Amino acid sequence: MVMDRGLSLGELANLIEVASPYIDYVKLGWCTSLLTPSLHEKLDLLRRYDIGFWFGGTLFEAAYAQKRVDRLVGWLDDLGVELIEISDGSIQISEAEKLVLIETLSKGFRVLSEVGSKDVETVIPPSQWISSMTKELAAGAFMVVAEGRESGRAGIYRRTGEVRMGLIAELISEDALDLRRVMFEAPQRNQQTWFIRELGSNVNLGNIRPDDVIALETLRLGLRNDTIDLLPLPGDVG
Repeated sequence: MVMDRGLSLGELANLIEVASPYIDYVKLGWCTSLLTPSLHEKLDLLRRYDIGFWFGGTLFEAAYAQKRVDRLVGWLDDLGVELIEISDGSIQISEAEKLVLIETLSKGFRVLSEVGSKDVETVIPPSQWISSMTKELAAGAFMVVAEGRESGRAGIYRRTGEVRMGLIAELISEDALDLRRVMFEAPQRNQQTWFIRELGSNVNLGNIRPDDVIALETLRLGLRNDTIDLLPLPGDVG
């Protein structure tokens, strides 16, 4: 998933020209969709290349805080947006309420549910991450997103950008959690490298900067110094 922080229509077109085979989704970050003058054209362009898209979870949180979720849903319907992110990284939503929101909105949208806090001082125990992810998938989310912020310095990361390895070890050891339905936000190259080495080349990664898409694909393929040792040996090639 590529993070669009305010790309122009031309910049998005250029990105798609060189990298569309490697992009599954584009997220228009936080509330940038409200200030994008060429929004309809950008969404049409993404549809043309069969690239999924959604608006950042902060937009949902802002609507929820102002009791305007219905208005947000109406706007998304008008735009033909099929995916919606439900998050509570900046405001407090009770677990019960979040599950109801996921269940309700999954009847009209494909729901991505973000788990984790944007506050670098907040440390959530692994058991709570696992519980939240499991319950939110069961409530109707087709994928859960592990919070990392666009900076890669919160949620599943320490303020230094270091992966919380103990947390991830707990997540991947949980039999009830299907990692094919988990997306790890990983904006930094060292984070992308770590997840590829630990979870495989097809791990779901998000918040990728537009100019890093091709570079990330080389990491996945073992065509960069960080992962070249993962290339198959000559005897392994059939």
